[in-house]
Amino acid sequence: MAEPFIQPITISPADIDELGHVNNTVYLRWVQEVAIAHWRAFASAELVSSYVWVVRRHEIDYRAPLMLGDEAIARTWVAETPQGAQWRRWVEIGKPGAPPAASVASDWVLLDAQTRRVKRVPPEIVARFL
Repeated sequence: MAEPFIQPITISPADIDELGHVNNTVYLRWVQEVAIAHWRAFASAELVSSYVWVVRRHEIDYRAPLMLGDEAIARTWVAETPQGAQWRRWVEIGKPGAPPAASVASDWVLLDAQTRRVKRVPPEIVARFL
């Protein structure tokens, strides 16, 4: 497994629901944001312009609430081997040094940026992320 990519999260008042904690849908936004940041941090400009990723599936386990004012981070990494065009990504969101408030497993599919056709994940991309 590669080192996790870590991104700080700022919890805003708009993220808080009527129960006083971060709304479940906000976690999905954070998963998308950290996945995009990870892709752009490790992929070359040519790869970023040639390919796009779309989500096929998310599985989320919520374990603890995050509240306004909490310091939070997102940690993400990818599976060692893609399956054709699909690559499993994990994201953990929570307070630094604490067990994750949410754990997410997502299946992402690689598309050609121009044609929007599914593309097998090339070894060049795998090498950059592992």
